[in-house]
Amino acid sequence: MAYKHLPLSPLAAAITVVLVSYSATALADDDVSHKDTKNIEKITVTGKYTVSNTIDTATGLGLSLLETPQSVTIMTAERIQDQALNTVVDVVNNTVGLSSSKTDNVRNGFMSRGFAVQNYQIDGVPLSWSLGADAGETVSDVALYERVEVVRGATGLLTGAGDPSASINLVRKHADSTDLTGYFDVATGSWSKKQLTADVSNGLNDSGSVRGRLVAKYVNSDSYQDLYQDRKTILYGVVDTDITDSTLLRVGASYNNNNPEGAMWGALPALFSDGKATDWDVSTTTAADWSRWETTNINYFANINHAFSNGWQLVANYNRMEYETTTKMIYMSGLLDEATGTGLSGQRYHSHGESNSNNFDVQLKGDYQLFGRDHEFVTGALYSKQKSYADTYEPLRDNMTGYDAKPVDNFYEWQSQQFAEPEWSTTANRQLNMDTEQKGFYAATRLTITDDFKVIGGGRISSWDREGVSYGTDTNFGDDGVFVPYIGALYDVTAQHRIYASYTEIFNPQNYQDANGSYLDPLEGKAYEVGLKSSYLQDRLHTTLALFKIDQDNLATAAGTVVIDGNPVTYYKAAQGTESKGFEIEVVGEPVAGWNISAGYSQFKAEDAEGNRVATTSPERQFKLFTTYQFVDHLPQLTVGGGVNWQSDSYSEGGGVLIKQDAYALVNLMARYSLADNMDLQLNLDNLFDEKYYAYMSASSAAYSVYHYGTPRNFTLSFNYRF
Repeated sequence: MAYKHLPLSPLAAAITVVLVSYSATALADDDVSHKDTKNIEKITVTGKYTVSNTIDTATGLGLSLLETPQSVTIMTAERIQDQALNTVVDVVNNTVGLSSSKTDNVRNGFMSRGFAVQNYQIDGVPLSWSLGADAGETVSDVALYERVEVVRGATGLLTGAGDPSASINLVRKHADSTDLTGYFDVATGSWSKKQLTADVSNGLNDSGSVRGRLVAKYVNSDSYQDLYQDRKTILYGVVDTDITDSTLLRVGASYNNNNPEGAMWGALPALFSDGKATDWDVSTTTAADWSRWETTNINYFANINHAFSNGWQLVANYNRMEYETTTKMIYMSGLLDEATGTGLSGQRYHSHGESNSNNFDVQLKGDYQLFGRDHEFVTGALYSKQKSYADTYEPLRDNMTGYDAKPVDNFYEWQSQQFAEPEWSTTANRQLNMDTEQKGFYAATRLTITDDFKVIGGGRISSWDREGVSYGTDTNFGDDGVFVPYIGALYDVTAQHRIYASYTEIFNPQNYQDANGSYLDPLEGKAYEVGLKSSYLQDRLHTTLALFKIDQDNLATAAGTVVIDGNPVTYYKAAQGTESKGFEIEVVGEPVAGWNISAGYSQFKAEDAEGNRVATTSPERQFKLFTTYQFVDHLPQLTVGGGVNWQSDSYSEGGGVLIKQDAYALVNLMARYSLADNMDLQLNLDNLFDEKYYAYMSASSAAYSVYHYGTPRNFTLSFNYRF
């Protein structure tokens, strides 16, 4: 794997210096025989930004971070609180190696290592999230979750179909307290923000064998964008029951309603009619006061976990996901005259869609002995079936045929001359009616070759099929019996330093046909990774250095046309497509009492088969740092912190249009003061220097080239009471 075109930047060099300095400091702490510290995964981790929990996100074997042969980042509850993070998007924007793209007020795209992130898990179970325009889950609130785990690279062993980018695992809060405990949080902030959160746990019987937990959150806020108002209601309840000393039953449900008013569909015009670039105020919108994009996500779940007397564990999960979305929107397009404000037209759009999925998962894992050594094994099966539909409703008008586009008299006076909401037809036009089915069977084992050398091997047999109608096109494609391998190896150089290597795959069915009318083989993502995971200062500090290379093969490429029923139809061939390679460095922990740090640098370069750069809207280089310090000795009530998210330049190019975003940095500050042992007052200030930047850009033809601005400087002031 060659990396000569990926020079070590000053930011990466700075992190390297930190690692070297801590290596030297750690020598005194590491004066322990290697023989006594072989089980590095069983140590107790200290610090607010690291966890001692084992994770199932990558292999299902229940390994620690240091035992997992892939890059893993954990966003802990303490980190989420310190940065006042609210949504999955917030978490992604502060996770090493990941970036987001804000399509509009509801839809967001995530990227990692040059590929889209479409793989999600809840409590380690992969779930079918909603399709396309119903992607309200990207703004789902993280108040429901204890932590968020991100595994970068291909994750096909557990998640099945997707891209070789990353998998995001949302770990639910559990009812694990037999006593009354919890917190209330009240927050206010920029743009009349009002936010209330409550999290309460308690035992529900005298013995404590039945426990409950309830989380509720309400958000009511205006926005830096004109007209836009954010309204959210989040409810979550779970009951944990110890049926026996070795059997736990967990049942619960969550409700997440996002009902924004004045929501945008699409983005701001990037060019005037003469080709000159626009430069709008960040408050500019193309929405009307009647625009809305409501999404509701309801999840019912049940989990049973049984521990056998021999130490093996059986876990079975059921999840039912229900999504509903209703939109009334305006999509602006056209060539805007800079002098007169004319040239744009707005398409009025009203839709309603629903999807539901039933997801079943069962897993068996445990230890076994072979050749005098202990090894681990896991096997599991998954089945999910998702049904989705979407209807549209036309505005009533004299001519009910053709494209509904109403001219805008003067875009500069848009706020005082908005389109009135039309009267909508009550006749539903079924645009989408789709069924998606996924099945998977997997197994993996970790073999202890020597005390220092361990090997992981496994595989998954996956099937993924989709059929139905999508906006007038019959759809019926998928792949059955696809084998996805997983191979990993770890070697303990010393008790504190572990090198690893892994080869992982993932596949993604594609709806393209060759000249014979046969569907192309699925996209195949192959990820190669080598790295070094280390712990310092008696395990108070963790570091990871990873080098990776990803290939995506069978990329559909137009190869010609054939005539079918008198009409020319494009056919495709499977090309060996995109290659991405790069490296990541991450430092997480509490090097001294009271000082918590999370820092990381990531860099990749992705090219297609012809050597052209792809994923150009995703920054190739990123540096993310957040740190807090509590004045333990002198003023323990006070904690201060801050961070910076820096990214290199990016761009979108198409149709002769280029939209470029220069490199920029977002600086954040926080301070928390403990008024009492159970009461805190916290202030967060984001985008300190009020950086103006693109959170989304899309270049095509001049009439359809658009961008979104990111959030300007803002603050949140919160009061937290614990009991």
